[in-house]
Amino acid sequence: MEPGILLSFIIGYFLVLILISWLTSRNSADNDTFFVANRNSKWYLVAFGMIGTALSGVTFISVPGKVGAASGDEFAYFQFVLGNAVGFIIIATVLLPLYYRLKLTSIYSYIESALGTWSYKTAAGIFLISRTIGSAFRLYLVVIVLQRFIFDAYHVPFAATVLICLLLIWSYTFKGGLKTIIITDSLQTLFLVSSVFLSIYFICDSLDMTIFQAADEIAKSSYSKIFFFEDFITSKFHFSKQFLGGLFITVAMTGLDQDLMQKNLSLKNIHEAQKNMFSFTSIFVVINIFFLSVGALLYIYANKYGVTVEKTDYLYPTIALNYLGLAPAIVFMLGLTAATFATTDSALTALTTSFCVDFLNFNKKADINSKKMVALRHYVHIGFSGLMFLTIIIFNSINNDAVVSAIFKVASYTYGPLLGLYSFGLFMSGRQVNDKLVPFICLISPAICFYLSTNSATLFNGYVFDNELIIVNGLITFAGLLLTSKAKTKVAVL
Repeated sequence: MEPGILLSFIIGYFLVLILISWLTSRNSADNDTFFVANRNSKWYLVAFGMIGTALSGVTFISVPGKVGAASGDEFAYFQFVLGNAVGFIIIATVLLPLYYRLKLTSIYSYIESALGTWSYKTAAGIFLISRTIGSAFRLYLVVIVLQRFIFDAYHVPFAATVLICLLLIWSYTFKGGLKTIIITDSLQTLFLVSSVFLSIYFICDSLDMTIFQAADEIAKSSYSKIFFFEDFITSKFHFSKQFLGGLFITVAMTGLDQDLMQKNLSLKNIHEAQKNMFSFTSIFVVINIFFLSVGALLYIYANKYGVTVEKTDYLYPTIALNYLGLAPAIVFMLGLTAATFATTDSALTALTTSFCVDFLNFNKKADINSKKMVALRHYVHIGFSGLMFLTIIIFNSINNDAVVSAIFKVASYTYGPLLGLYSFGLFMSGRQVNDKLVPFICLISPAICFYLSTNSATLFNGYVFDNELIIVNGLITFAGLLLTSKAKTKVAVL
């Protein structure tokens, strides 16, 4: 596949995004537009666009690749997806009504009223650190693909590739922010979903199968096992671990994450926000079935034609870009680009919003839409773009996949304390935390969990933690808050 052809399509793709940015922000580019899209978004656009944000380039590459991994994943990931679906329903029925009742711009503002200022800053800080590392990690994995299949041919340095990607994202988000992203994410989700369906079609065509024959072949293959109820202690694929992990990770990393919740808060009212979440959940579950199906077909193709790769993450790009022809290669690259940038553009906007509201107190300013405040928001946006650039360069300099993955995993642990903080605020309203101790509790909890994760087989008679570790993380945080809290003093009414 000629790199120039792929590059030309990506350039065209970004020109379309920049055009959309200009159209959506030409009449209004103030802070209300950037932060909450003037609370006038259409629920169906938000629901569809959230698919691209929720999946990311890592899902696009890794979920199909894991289907035939030596660890025996098969379709076990779908158990996790079912947990996600229940988590989304909890968000729609418990958290969203709370956020709308308080008319929040940053969801972490709730913690200030419920627990205190130190708790509030800790929650917002956790999000900033976790989302910066997580989004940088996702973009890093996809930049590697772009570098390998496009930019290496032009001898473009890795750092320049990263800078180009971030500059492109900044160029179409810096003015319109969330208002622009609602539209661009919908377009990017369209590319993502289309690429999945078209990939299935192209692979079936190469295997001389109809869609129905392919479905039958997948069902009969060794890749299609969904439910795992064997070996609860030592298997990370056991249904209870995957389902509960998926549920609580969704509540913590979606419902307590400014990024995805910011889109919901841009809608007119709670009814539209809930309609959005229920619709999104249905699409999310279905599209993941097709991602797993792509993975099974890729392995069937690889076995038939003797395709081998050094890592499972390379299977999809290798077959799409080197074996299937021009159209499948373009479809794959557009899908990958859409999945990645729908996640990163949204994250940069959410990071900017959280810092401006939670640390610069934009929501407490009377002149929030003044030229001075808009200019300050621009500087914050540039700052987070630069921080993400440096984080990706550090990932690349480490040059060790295991270390980079460990950093990402540690960052994901920090959502456990958010689960503990919000749970305490919601269910222990009669107790007052020791506010100044909260940052230390939120540091100790993930550290304990990391120790438990790495030593669980020894400590717990062979037990292996997987995604359910976030439950333990939240419980440790909750217990720490409870032990250091005291009953609230009732004020006597004269």
